[in-house]
Order: sequence, then C-alpha cells, then structure tokens
Amino acid sequence: MSGKKASSSPRVGKAAKKPAGKFSVEEQAAMKERAEELKASAPGRRRGGKVDDEGAVLAKIAGMAALDRTLGERLHALVKANAPGLSPKLWYGMPAYAKDGKVVCFFQSAEKFKTRYATFGFMQEATLDDGHMWPTAFALTALTAADEATLASLIKKAAG
Repeated sequence: MSGKKASSSPRVGKAAKKPAGKFSVEEQAAMKERAEELKASAPGRRRGGKVDDEGAVLAKIAGMAALDRTLGERLHALVKANAPGLSPKLWYGMPAYAKDGKVVCFFQSAEKFKTRYATFGFMQEATLDDGHMWPTAFALTALTAADEATLASLIKKAAG
C-alpha cells in the first residue's frame, strides 16, 4: 500500500502531456488569448474609446463549467466588495484584478489547464509579505464562509 489517499474530487483531470521545453496546447491557447487581450486594449483598437473589461470578465466566468462558474462568481463578488479599487480585466484568458494596470490577483478555472482544482492567486504586486513565508495561491474546490473570510482579508491587504 502506497499510503496515498485516492482523490475524491469529481474534477480530477489530466493535464496534457508535453515534451520537455515545449508548451502544452492549453499554454499555447493562454498565450494566444493574452495576445488578443493586448491587441483589444491597444488605444487605437478600442470601440468607442473604452474596453468593457468587467463585461469581458463576467462573460468569461459565465462560460465556465458549473463548479468553476460558481467559484468565479463568488470570487468576483469578494474582490468587488473588499477591493473596489481593483479593476477587473482578462489576463491570459483568466479573470484578474489590477491596480494601476498591474495584476494583483487572478482566478484560474480548473478546466483552463485541465487540473483537478481551481486556483485563486496573488501576484507580487499584492505585497502580502508576512515574515519569511506567505500565501501566493490557493487551490479551490469549494468556498466556505471561513474560506471567504480568509480570502477577503487577503484581498483587502493586497489592494491596500
């Protein structure tokens, strides 16, 4: 017996295998999405002079599988409530929240890279520094009230 516990997660997926030094199909798609995001946000390419970044984020969340969509909607609401100064935007095809144009935190659905859990992460701009070690990302399969309280506190600090 190996001592490893079998996963009870209904979302266990297999990430695409890739040769060393090559990008997976999912990684290539994310890079293509990022290039499109940059092209769409270029000053000369905006329709009516403004890109609807929040609308794009909400549309991306709405198009996710049920569990990811539920997590994405809840996280979007948490960010909006606890860090209204952060601007929603798409970043590599993922919902993200930025301050002064720099991504502070992001949500990655489980299906994005075919992983068994979604991720809510913080970039270095979040400055969550706390001693010699601090959280930068959380694996999510559900959100409890306690989980939301923890993330709300970190989101407030990150936006500060």
